[in-house]
Amino acid sequence: GLVIDGRTLEHVLHDSLQNIFLELTEKCRAVVCCQATPLQKSVLVKLVRSKLKAMTLAVGDGANDVSMIQVADTGVGISGQEGMQAVMASDFAISQFRHLRKLLLVHGHWCYTRLTNMVLYYFYKNVTYVNLLFWYQFFCGFSGTSMTDYWILILFNLLFTSVPPIIYGVLDKDVSAEILMQLPQLYTMSQ
Repeated sequence: GLVIDGRTLEHVLHDSLQNIFLELTEKCRAVVCCQATPLQKSVLVKLVRSKLKAMTLAVGDGANDVSMIQVADTGVGISGQEGMQAVMASDFAISQFRHLRKLLLVHGHWCYTRLTNMVLYYFYKNVTYVNLLFWYQFFCGFSGTSMTDYWILILFNLLFTSVPPIIYGVLDKDVSAEILMQLPQLYTMSQ
């Protein structure tokens, strides 16, 4: 990891040192900015996103972190002594920094697997329905008649579009939380 203070960050953000700094940050897994201004933090995140084309996660606990959280791909706000401004601007909120590990490794893994399976489900649902319409046109001689009443079509889409995602989203956990916490490499393997 890389720890950088506000004064050093001010010099690094000038055009002449940006490329050297980006080469250094590419070799790091995390960058921690201490005593930096809100503008410096947001410029740093913008720089990494635009030049390195990397996904960014910003974690902050106060009003001075709001701009950084909003610029990042994913923002996490920590509620605490400095108020709720960071939490209100973030995508996710946690009560303590130590909960970040569970947010990323457990809930991130579950969310990723649920989303990928739901995309496959929607393709399957739509291909199935379009396939029915296609073969029905052979049956009715391509007259353009409707296969079903409109209320049945609405009910079909309502049941097969809303109910399974809700059930799947609540119940699906491919790996238990304990195993995901013990084996962090499962997070990268799922991607």
